[in-house]
Amino acid sequence: MKFNLEGRKALVTGASGGLGEHFAKTLAEAGAAVVLTARRKDALEKVVETIAAAGGDAEAIPMDVADTNSVARAFERFQEPFDIVVNNAGVSGSGAAIDQAEDEFQRVIDTNLTGAFRVSQHAARAMKTANRPGAIINIASIVGLRVAGHVSAYAASKAALIQLTKATALEWARYRIRVNALCPGYIETPLNADFFASEAGQALVKRIPQRRLGRMEDLDGPLLLLCSDAGAYMTGATLAVDGGHLISSL
Repeated sequence: MKFNLEGRKALVTGASGGLGEHFAKTLAEAGAAVVLTARRKDALEKVVETIAAAGGDAEAIPMDVADTNSVARAFERFQEPFDIVVNNAGVSGSGAAIDQAEDEFQRVIDTNLTGAFRVSQHAARAMKTANRPGAIINIASIVGLRVAGHVSAYAASKAALIQLTKATALEWARYRIRVNALCPGYIETPLNADFFASEAGQALVKRIPQRRLGRMEDLDGPLLLLCSDAGAYMTGATLAVDGGHLISSL
């Protein structure tokens, strides 16, 4: 099975909950030894316990992707490079662009874009030095490809992340490092359940051609494709998983 990740080590940022937690569990179930990172180690430890109880291999490392020193310290812990890196850490920064404070806009960019660059650069340097192939997956969004209201900072950060994916894929292909972007549509999580149960949320769902929200498990196959040998000839790709939302009528 080409999705088998046994013998590989994976790093997942923003793994204390939501999609990051789910991605870490998915990779562990496929056989990878997973390192989970986020700012709060206590929340990470709970996820590690769940993975271990299911027979997986996981450990927690505190890391703030918006802090250069924090990222450097986290990577200094490991002698061997990661085989897989999932840049999932991110913040939304919602609000009307006309009212948004500049420091809030910068916070979103520094986490979603620069944070992914910091982690990717450290990971790629280690892969190159060890002459080991690797896969980097940047978790972008369909709003990096098509905008929505009141998410200008988030949309800008994700659009830039998609371009960063392509640029680093071009530069690092010679080192056998693949870089791809996974762009989820609207995925149902405990944090957004109340909104999508509301009238406004239901109206949004009706604009999705499949007429439903995505489930976190809908991302499993695409993620494993990009992480594994099944996607060995894919780099610089932008993979949307959105129920057809991007192709909906204007």
